[in-house]
Amino acid sequence: MAPAEAFDRARVILADMGKAVIHAGANGAGQAAKICNNMILGATMIATCEAFVLAEKLGLDAQAFYDIASVSSGQSWSMTTYAPLPGIGPDTPADHDYQGGFAAALMLKDLRLAMAAAKDTGADTPMGAKAAERYEAFAEAGQGGLDFSAIIRTL
Repeated sequence: MAPAEAFDRARVILADMGKAVIHAGANGAGQAAKICNNMILGATMIATCEAFVLAEKLGLDAQAFYDIASVSSGQSWSMTTYAPLPGIGPDTPADHDYQGGFAAALMLKDLRLAMAAAKDTGADTPMGAKAAERYEAFAEAGQGGLDFSAIIRTL
C-alpha cells in the first residue's frame, strides 16, 4: 500500500488527470480496479449495441429507444454518455465515424488482462470472456484502431 503521505503528494497531480482520485490499496490494486472496470465497460457496450440493433429490427426509432432506456433500468454509462450510434445522446466517437475515443485494441488489451487475472484467481467471468472474444475478432478484422463502440458494426 502506498504510504498516505506519498498518496497525498500525488493527489495534486492526479486530480488534473481524472474526475476522482481514490486510493485503491496495495501496489497493483489500481490496475486491478482498471481491468475490472473496463471488463464491465466492454460487456455493457456490447449489450448496449445489441439492444440498439434489436430495437431497430423491432421497428423502434433509435432516438425514442435512447430516450426510454437512458432513464430506465437499461441506463448505463455506455448508453447515456457514450451512445454507440451517431446523433443519439451527447457527442461521441460514433458521431465522428468512430474515430478518436478509446480504441478497440486498448479495450481488448484490458479484457485480455482481466481474463488472465480471472484465470489466475479462478474467477468465473463468462460475460467478460465473451466480450474479449468479440473484441478479439473485431481487432483481427482490422478494426482495432476504431473506438470500441464501433463494435456495433459487427451486429
